[in-house]
Amino acid sequence: MDDRPLDLTPAQEATKSKYPPINKKYECKIHSWGDSLEEAFEQCAMGMFGYMTDTETVEPLDTVDVESEGDDMESLLFHFLDDWLYKFSADLFFVPREIKVLSIDRMHFRIRSIGYIIVVMLCPVLLIQGTEVKAITYSAMQIHDKEKPEIFAIIDI
Repeated sequence: MDDRPLDLTPAQEATKSKYPPINKKYECKIHSWGDSLEEAFEQCAMGMFGYMTDTETVEPLDTVDVESEGDDMESLLFHFLDDWLYKFSADLFFVPREIKVLSIDRMHFRIRSIGYIIVVMLCPVLLIQGTEVKAITYSAMQIHDKEKPEIFAIIDI
């Protein structure tokens, strides 16, 4: 348990004393894999959206294209996830049923993908179900491009 002294007001101290201590030492990690690197990237993006809502309840009505670039594979993954998160939160406010990677250019670190989506304004209740993802991080990011590719990424919620 963390025994650091806290500078709490008497009211805050009274509230804190009513409840058992919370000792959280965790991170929100996505571990994805696939039969190809493209599938591992797809699953990583869907893992991120899985924190936000139940993607299996979505009936897609439209598509959205996302193209991302990086300086290496890790920054490509970062920008791929970040571009999808941006589309979700600032551009369209949608929920994807599925994301498909159309191509990964490993020489120039570019990726093209498409999402099969429902625009949330048509069904706002979809957003109430999960946790907001605030940002993508490079912390402990790993891409294992092998026979069965795996990806590890940490998101900030």
